[in-house]
Amino acid sequence: MKIVAKPIQVVAWFEENGTPHPVKFKLSAEDEQFKVIKVDRVLFKEKEKLAGNSMIIFRCQSVIDEVERAYEIKYELGTCKWILYKI
Repeated sequence: MKIVAKPIQVVAWFEENGTPHPVKFKLSAEDEQFKVIKVDRVLFKEKEKLAGNSMIIFRCQSVIDEVERAYEIKYELGTCKWILYKI
């Protein structure tokens, strides 16, 4: 997997305690168009503290361009931002 660290827009549902669960996200392609990717499976999630920022890392798997690929998205708890970290 290659590190890309791009901000993304995510549709997610949240538990009562505030834990997010990603459903799908919008990714900007090279030709300035957006591609919507449905999260088929969350393989694991873990908490991480990076430079003082608490984050939840999701390793997910989806079919992207007819190929099943694994990727990592991060949710920053302090700012409520999502990042496509590795793909």
